Amino acid sequence: MYNRIFVIDDDHELCTLLGEYLKGEGFVVETAGEGLLGSVKASSGEFDLVVLDVMLPGINGFEVLRRIRSSSSVPVVMLTARGEEVDRIVGLELGADDYLPKPFNPRELVARIRAIQRRQTRTDKTEKEYGRTVIVGDMTLDPGRRTVMQGQNSISLTSLEFSVLEMLLSKAGLVISREELCQQALGRPLNSFDRSIDVHMSSLRRKLGPASDGSDRIKSVRGIGYIFLRPSTEENAR
Repeated sequence: MYNRIFVIDDDHELCTLLGEYLKGEGFVVETAGEGLLGSVKASSGEFDLVVLDVMLPGINGFEVLRRIRSSSSVPVVMLTARGEEVDRIVGLELGADDYLPKPFNPRELVARIRAIQRRQTRTDKTEKEYGRTVIVGDMTLDPGRRTVMQGQNSISLTSLEFSVLEMLLSKAGLVISREELCQQALGRPLNSFDRSIDVHMSSLRRKLGPASDGSDRIKSVRGIGYIFLRPSTEENAR
């Protein structure tokens, strides 16, 4: 079980509170109060998940996240100021797996951590348990190894981006609602003001680029959700 949590926040009272609460939930918790030390330890491989505040002395949370992502895929939950939607979007675009606006209920943080744990646990499962490799056009997704190939090129994705793409590819050609994507990929119900899925979808489009014929791979269906388009050659063969 993934239970080693690293909290990076300069609010010592909050760190103490979270440490006590998370330990009560069975987690091993370590904290850091500034970004430079936090970025080094978070990238060390010692921890299974990082809780990272945006506002930090020295280097801010965004720079910490950039440094973490340059060498580590450890899941990161960002803590943002309530109402600062730009911070949330920037954090997700930089590779955060999820976010929570301050102030928050520690129970909600645990729920977010558990959802990420469920996704991460899939890394240790076999292909037999999670299905065969999914191939759509030049995209190949291996659920067992948690790898994505575009032709001969490996695509680096966050755990949440992988989960979203897995859903899209497994139902390629079909529209998937934002509600279903949020519930299955993020592990929580869709909030009417939550743009997480949209931001992750934008990141996937950027990383995957257009199809070989120049068309979009992922199309938004207004008011409903998203669809991963099958190549026209596949559609004609069906």
